[in-house]
Amino acid sequence: MLLLLILPHLAGSEQCPAVCSCTADGGVECVGPSITNIPEHLPVHTYLLQLNRTNMKAIYELSLENRDLLLRFSLTFSHLHTIHPRAFYTVPQLKSLKLSFNDLSSLPDGVFRPLTSLQQLYLDRNELEKISPEALESLTGLLHLDLSSNNILSLDANIFKGLTNLTIINLGRNSIRELPPTIFHSLTQLRLLSLYDNKLEVLEPGVFDKLFSLEELKIHHNQIVRLPAQLFWTLWNLKTLTLSSNKLQEVPAKTFYHMPKLSKLTLYNNPLLSLPNMLMGYMPKIEELYLYSTNLTAVPGNLFANMTGLQRLNLHFNDQLRELPSELFCCLPHLQKLSLKSNDLHVLPPVLFSRLTSLAMLHLNDNKLRTLPDAIFNNLSSVSTIDLQRNHLKSLPGNIFFSNRRLRVLTLSGNPWDCNCDIKGFAKWVRQNEALVIDRRDAMCHSPMYQSLRTLGSLRDEEFHSCDSTTVGSNSPTQYHVSTLIPSTGSTPTSITKPPTTTAKAATTTKTLTTSPAIITPPDTEPVLSIKTSRVDHRSPPFNDMMVVEQGPEFVHHNHHRGWVYVWTLPMNVALTGFLMTCHILLVATGLLLIFAAMYGMHRLNKVLRELKSEDREEKQSVALGRMQKCHDVL
Repeated sequence: MLLLLILPHLAGSEQCPAVCSCTADGGVECVGPSITNIPEHLPVHTYLLQLNRTNMKAIYELSLENRDLLLRFSLTFSHLHTIHPRAFYTVPQLKSLKLSFNDLSSLPDGVFRPLTSLQQLYLDRNELEKISPEALESLTGLLHLDLSSNNILSLDANIFKGLTNLTIINLGRNSIRELPPTIFHSLTQLRLLSLYDNKLEVLEPGVFDKLFSLEELKIHHNQIVRLPAQLFWTLWNLKTLTLSSNKLQEVPAKTFYHMPKLSKLTLYNNPLLSLPNMLMGYMPKIEELYLYSTNLTAVPGNLFANMTGLQRLNLHFNDQLRELPSELFCCLPHLQKLSLKSNDLHVLPPVLFSRLTSLAMLHLNDNKLRTLPDAIFNNLSSVSTIDLQRNHLKSLPGNIFFSNRRLRVLTLSGNPWDCNCDIKGFAKWVRQNEALVIDRRDAMCHSPMYQSLRTLGSLRDEEFHSCDSTTVGSNSPTQYHVSTLIPSTGSTPTSITKPPTTTAKAATTTKTLTTSPAIITPPDTEPVLSIKTSRVDHRSPPFNDMMVVEQGPEFVHHNHHRGWVYVWTLPMNVALTGFLMTCHILLVATGLLLIFAAMYGMHRLNKVLRELKSEDREEKQSVALGRMQKCHDVL
């Protein structure tokens, strides 16, 4: 039994040429430039023969003789340029023929005529310029035809006439300029048609009319300038349609009607100027839509109304798209990813995202957004990523992300953040959620100048105390006042007034003392802070007119720089000051106690040393007296 089991393997190994590798089930692969023809002495039960990177330039009339069991033949990467008209007459049983990556420039008429059982024919990546209908005739069983990456300029209207069982045709990466209107009418079983990367300029009306079974149509990367009306209306089973990278400036109304099974549509890289209000029909199963890199300045409010199943929407890189209708995303309950990056958006309607309850990723980066409505993200309960990089945002409401409990990634860098009083609430949120802001080190203040290069997360609540107590208002475009109520001492307070200064390389300033009216309080009352409600300008403006200071926070110092006056203050905090003073007194007292303790310790140590020295001296004296007494006794 063991001998019977290993006998086929031994027999196969004996018949396998040195340049080939053979398997027990009849597969043979031969590789190498030493191969110039079909190797002889192959196993008799060979059903699969693959020749790769050989030196075969031609397939001769008898090259495949005596291969009665051969079903699949492949010759690739071998610079094949000639096929004998009767080369395949000896193997009519072939089901798959692959001649890819060769130098074929033409095919003899009737070369595949005996291959009535052939199901797969791969002629891609050759140099074919024309294929006659006679070359493919009799291939009635053909299911898959690949003619991609050749130099085909045109196709005969009858080239596919007898290939009624075809399910896949790949004509991509050729130089086809036009298609006869009836070229595909016999292909009622076709499921995939690839026409991408050609030079098609116009599609004839009715060219796809008979493709009732078509599921995927790829016509991207052509030069199509217009689409006939109702071009796709008979494609009821279509699931994927790619129209990207053409030259479409407009699309006829109702172009995408009667396509209920469509799941993917691409329209990007077209110079579209506008879209009709009635463009998209009922598409409940669509999942992906790519509409970017266009010249659109606006989009219809109902553009996505029939796309209830949409999950990924790329509406970006439209550098002339400045605004969006508030109801644009009204009917997309399953949308998970929305990209609006690199448009020209200045503002967003408050309810724009209100119905996107399943949205997980939102990209708004690289626009010109100056502000965002307080509640714009309120209903995005599932959002995990929001990208706001490189906009014109100066501040955001402090509660803008409070409802986004699943938010995990937020980007804020590249915005000119204005770190004045208005940003207090948002800065606090950033500080409390630093782990979410992945670019927090680059989210920096741009104004006022004394806050430049500080990150939003470094701003503390204490720095905004003056926002709650002192108001800087403007009575005129060039006049600024800082005022508080002070206890009256019976005399009118004096205010310091600074007249206009002229700034130059060597600026000179003149100071005068004038009196101005003040608000008086009874002498026995505590100072009360007066708060005025007015527009606040938190920038450091030049004092073009005057500045009146009656009483305010403690001034640390002020300086002039390039015509601007910078006043640095420390906020007053009685509780903090008392705490720090108490700590200071305790530290001083502790230090004095330690000094006194050290002095007392040194005194005690000195006393002990003196006692030890006196005891030692007395002991030495007694020893000396004892010795003298002994000597006296001896004498």
